[in-house]
Amino acid sequence: MKVACYLRVSTNDQHRDNQRPALESYCQSRNWEIAAVYSETESAWKAGHQKELSRLLSDIRDGHRHYDYLVVWSIDRLSRGGVGQIFGLIDNFRRYGCQLVSVKEQWLETSGVAAELLLAVTSWIAKFESDRRSERTRAGLARAVKEGKRLGRPKGSQDKNKRSSGGYLLRYHKGLNKGAVKVKANSPV
Repeated sequence: MKVACYLRVSTNDQHRDNQRPALESYCQSRNWEIAAVYSETESAWKAGHQKELSRLLSDIRDGHRHYDYLVVWSIDRLSRGGVGQIFGLIDNFRRYGCQLVSVKEQWLETSGVAAELLLAVTSWIAKFESDRRSERTRAGLARAVKEGKRLGRPKGSQDKNKRSSGGYLLRYHKGLNKGAVKVKANSPV
């Protein structure tokens, strides 16, 4: 049986190689041959940034799939977009003959209502955790601005990649001044 593995971490401070041994061991224990590896360092929230996931889906749709299973460390490595997004991804995989397998959520291999319920709950938890982390980050940035701290790059520095104007923290700070980004006063931190 041939499989593909998908590894994802959100930041450069994390390491995809922490997931790889578990995926390889899992596949080896089932005598599965790894035919492809899709690996990236991107947030699961930024639309269009998961290029390897897009390539994986494209490979499946275009008939370039040479495997029957897609193995992931955990479901939240695919998406933190909630129940609808995860069900949509899994439906796409199944439509093209590929079964999703998770090392951490082995119940995913079962079928029926119980598996769907667990998948929904797990997807909801991943989204909830991500939302909470974002709330804490926004609250911390708002507090820093309130304390008079300057956000963004030091004056005169330049973005080597020329990816955006001002960077996330500076854009966030500008948004606070315009009222575009609001932090709820009673948000749990």
